[in-house]
Amino acid sequence: MQVTGKVVVVTGGANGIGKALCEAFYNAGAAKVVVADMDAANARAVAAMVDGAAFKCDVAQEKDISHVIEETERQFGPIALFCSNAGIGGGFDPMSVNAGGASDEPWQRSWAIHVMAHVYAARHLIPRMKARGGGYFLNTISAAGLLSQVGSPAYSTTKHAAVGFAENLAISHKADNIKVSILCPQGVDTNMLRSIPKGPQSGDGDLTPEQVAKDVLAGLEQETFLILPHPQVLGYMRKKTENYDRWIGGMAKIQARMREEFGK
Repeated sequence: MQVTGKVVVVTGGANGIGKALCEAFYNAGAAKVVVADMDAANARAVAAMVDGAAFKCDVAQEKDISHVIEETERQFGPIALFCSNAGIGGGFDPMSVNAGGASDEPWQRSWAIHVMAHVYAARHLIPRMKARGGGYFLNTISAAGLLSQVGSPAYSTTKHAAVGFAENLAISHKADNIKVSILCPQGVDTNMLRSIPKGPQSGDGDLTPEQVAKDVLAGLEQETFLILPHPQVLGYMRKKTENYDRWIGGMAKIQARMREEFGK
């Protein structure tokens, strides 16, 4: 897919990877880049930089996503690419005293943002895309959805679910010419990464958001399902599937080191 001349929506577009995506799409010649984010002020600032439009949007709310889709298409035309990019990094506990956590709140919030936001985008865009012969979804997930995230069961679980939904989205609508890519980086130098405890997601080649956006453009051009800005993740995935028990043991050692470090 080439974004030149296309209408693109980016949720979580006010900061981090989302902001870099907006800039990359603009530089690649997108007809209109729509920045959707709860941070309305920064969304407007990014939109001004890319001659785009901004909407305040809480992706956990179906009505907000529906509104962004409805208004974007009314004002600017059909959405060719919808980037479901918003995410949160809450619920991290380096000690992992109990994988079930102490309350439902971090689970529910992660589920709403990391899974249902993708579902809502598909629910409201699939009929439109089918009617006009196709479209494209880019879902920002994480290498945690392919591997795991030591210290955050809620993050890991919902990111795995996001991968599962994207697979089904691609399978169910391949015949409708609706394409899907998932973006699964490890550490990216964003506010979210800086806000969480150091772990295996850090120190394995942290990338800039701009580099990730560049990799996204290449992945979209090739229309590949899995976009891996950190190519080493593929090797980790292979090790995981080759010997699951050995992989679990290795991850448990990382957990033990985190407990030792944060328990001091």
